[in-house]
Amino acid sequence: MAPEDQRRSYAENGYLHVASVFTPEETDELAGDLDRLVQDWSFEAAWTGPWREAYLEPALAGTIRLSALHDLQLYSAAWARAIVHPRLAEVLANLLGPAVEFHHSTMHVKPPERGAPFPMHQDHAFYPHADDRYVDVLVHLDDTSHDNGEIRMLAGSHRGGPLEHVVVGPEGEPCTPHLPVERYRLEDAVPVPARRGDVVCFNINTIHGSYPNRTDLPRRLVRMGYRHPGNEQLGGQSAGRPGVIVAGVRRRAEEAVPFSTER
Repeated sequence: MAPEDQRRSYAENGYLHVASVFTPEETDELAGDLDRLVQDWSFEAAWTGPWREAYLEPALAGTIRLSALHDLQLYSAAWARAIVHPRLAEVLANLLGPAVEFHHSTMHVKPPERGAPFPMHQDHAFYPHADDRYVDVLVHLDDTSHDNGEIRMLAGSHRGGPLEHVVVGPEGEPCTPHLPVERYRLEDAVPVPARRGDVVCFNINTIHGSYPNRTDLPRRLVRMGYRHPGNEQLGGQSAGRPGVIVAGVRRRAEEAVPFSTER
């Protein structure tokens, strides 16, 4: 797509699939480092909540798995290069620019046969910001399809703004934020299969989710978050810390002071 077509499609649908952002050689290096990080540093994550009864067969519910790790750039030089990749920065500057600030990275690896689904949700529920000048990027290290749990988007849903999520289970226990399953269904979302080396960008308010991985191979994605430097974070993941500027220049507000060297 031409840049203006990218902006138009992203504004209309709330997501954008960009092919071949990373070369095969770059993708091989990222995948190799990710495999080592899964073995050495990852932890097992679990999405909790009443959505599980709607999405999972009882025999499967207790066995689903998800390997997770935050801030891969702190563990791998290849991933440190990936967050500032020139082709990716060009796409982000087109959607957010001219200035773009990196926010975080998070591993999402669905193991073979028991890779966890994701219920429909908005990422705003996990790291809320003052406005929607925030783009999440899914870096694909494997081809994705329905069988291994490709990302699925509810097209145009970002225009509704942040929604109230379910955060309490039936017994009053806290649970992972997700949208009510009877209203927001995976089967109504648009599948966005992608090839290794591709990225899928989406708005922080775009509703999305994915089915389980039922193949005999892992499904390896890494989410990288980017925002306009003027978009204030209100709480959640990585709150209170500045990020690397990957495009443009951070403009100084009148009351702003340089970042502390003590943190």
